[in-house]
Amino acid sequence: MDSDLQATVIPAFHYSLVPNGILLLGSSETVARQEALFAPLDKAHRIFQRCDGASPPLRLPGKTAVRELLHSTNATPLKAPGAASRASSRASERVLERFGPAFVVVTAQGEIVQYSSRTGRYLEPAAGLASHNVLDMARGGLRIHIRTALKQAIETGRPVQHTGVSVAAPGEQNQVIVLSVEPLRESAGDTRYLVMFIEDGQPHHRATDTRPAGPPDDHPTLTSDQQLEIELRETREQLQSITEEHDNALEELRSTNEELHSLNEELQSANEELETSREEIQSINEELQTVNAQLASKVDQLDRQNSDLQNLFEGTQVATIFLSPYLVIRGFTPAVAEVYNLIPSDVGRPLTDIVSRLSYSELRDDVKRVLDTLEPLERRVERDDQAAYYLMRILPYRTAESTVDGAIVTFVDVTSIVKAEQHQRLLVDELNHRVKNMLAVVISLAAQTMRRSETIEQFSNTFLGRIHALAAVYAILSRESWQTVSLRDVISEEIRPFLAEDGKNVTLTGPFVRLRSQAGLSLGLAIHELTTNAAKYGALAVPEGIVTVTWQVEKGADGSRLLLQWVEENGPRVEVPEHRGCGMMLIERGLKQDMQAEVTIEFAAKGLRVTLSAPLQSKEAVQGQTGAEP
Repeated sequence: MDSDLQATVIPAFHYSLVPNGILLLGSSETVARQEALFAPLDKAHRIFQRCDGASPPLRLPGKTAVRELLHSTNATPLKAPGAASRASSRASERVLERFGPAFVVVTAQGEIVQYSSRTGRYLEPAAGLASHNVLDMARGGLRIHIRTALKQAIETGRPVQHTGVSVAAPGEQNQVIVLSVEPLRESAGDTRYLVMFIEDGQPHHRATDTRPAGPPDDHPTLTSDQQLEIELRETREQLQSITEEHDNALEELRSTNEELHSLNEELQSANEELETSREEIQSINEELQTVNAQLASKVDQLDRQNSDLQNLFEGTQVATIFLSPYLVIRGFTPAVAEVYNLIPSDVGRPLTDIVSRLSYSELRDDVKRVLDTLEPLERRVERDDQAAYYLMRILPYRTAESTVDGAIVTFVDVTSIVKAEQHQRLLVDELNHRVKNMLAVVISLAAQTMRRSETIEQFSNTFLGRIHALAAVYAILSRESWQTVSLRDVISEEIRPFLAEDGKNVTLTGPFVRLRSQAGLSLGLAIHELTTNAAKYGALAVPEGIVTVTWQVEKGADGSRLLLQWVEENGPRVEVPEHRGCGMMLIERGLKQDMQAEVTIEFAAKGLRVTLSAPLQSKEAVQGQTGAEP
């Protein structure tokens, strides 16, 4: 605080403190301008004690000065409960005001505590800042006597009087009065001093120390030498008092100078510390700017990573749920909606409270097992409608400090894999079944061929031909994944080895029909037997022979039926065999067993005619009509 602010605040401290209160100031503050308000207890440490007395008017910035405290005209007002007592008190006050001497009550420093009436002849406001010090307000001729008498009363502790004191009042003649100073000891231990201005004719008691102070004319009984001696002694005493006050003032100035010097050193040290602090703050500011730039870069990087993670969550097809150790939902990816009916407001709710679409109720136990063992767990679960299958993984959720704080549950859609496994299993079962059937067919063909063959060569040729026919149909079925096979492909594959160079000896006519795999095998063997027989004994044995194969699909009340005809023309004359061979038995029995077909074989003179009628099942289809093809 600067000096002006101290001059405003220090009186406020005096007003606020209780009597004899203690004031502690900092190293930069002092009460040098308000010495009358506080007595020093330890100047080096800025410890002061409040002096008893009226506080100066408080002047606050921006506010009007607080009015001066009103002082009563009497030192101690009387309290009278009755009307007579109040009248007597007023009478006593009026007598004192009219006939009593003017007086003031001051402190040891000269600060006025109380005024009486009619003090204007002896005191006047001092020029400059407002002051309540009696030495500053004393009129001409009184200041020296008041200072001397007050000092003597303080030193001796007894009343002091100066007689013959001349007071110069403006507009009036000099007046000679008696100046009296008496100590007033109070119970609190603080001593006040009563300064009375006694005019001629007013009663006053004889003081212990009475000294004349008037001119020689005021004392006619004294000789001029005596009067001069009295004046000289008075002047010497005043000079001694002034010298002592000057010495005290010099001592105080020296002490103040030392304090100011010490304060200057402290301020210089504080300035150096502030300079060092400023450099440190500047260095810290530069470091903070660097850290702030790094932090901004990290924030940008974190924003990009957060955007990447958000896009990953929204774009991934892996349903993921982040759980706390108590199965409370912390977050999830949008894909989890296919497994749980989750919405953004479900974050913070237990997962067990959410309706699941899975046929799986051991989630709580599995999560607890993972948290206890810290080992991942995998299970394959299926949806309630069995339309989807998921590979569920439960893993521990590890924080940056490598502590486990929950679990991560992921659901990977493995429906296609499961269906592929099921299809593969079905294919394996079907393949096993077909291999068994094929081996049974091969064994049956070998047995029948061996039984009806006369030589090994005949058996070899016949058996190998039938095996090749069977292999051809198997090749077609393998190409079609053993689902269905084209009727035209089966017939074309079996007839191909016996076609002429121009391919006109065989004609195929009929719609595009797909047959079951087993029906295709049986029909392929039947066509092979008919073709082999035609190549040996029928139309394909001569160049001009022609084989016509036609088929059509008829729809009736009991479903669709396949009608197929094998007609040979321009071949050798046909005769009815005496006994049925192995080929005839394969045609009749195999087609009837595998296709529920009705087979009619006619040995006409122009050529062999075979008619086949078989029902078409739902897996067999007709996809169009084609014309005759070689």
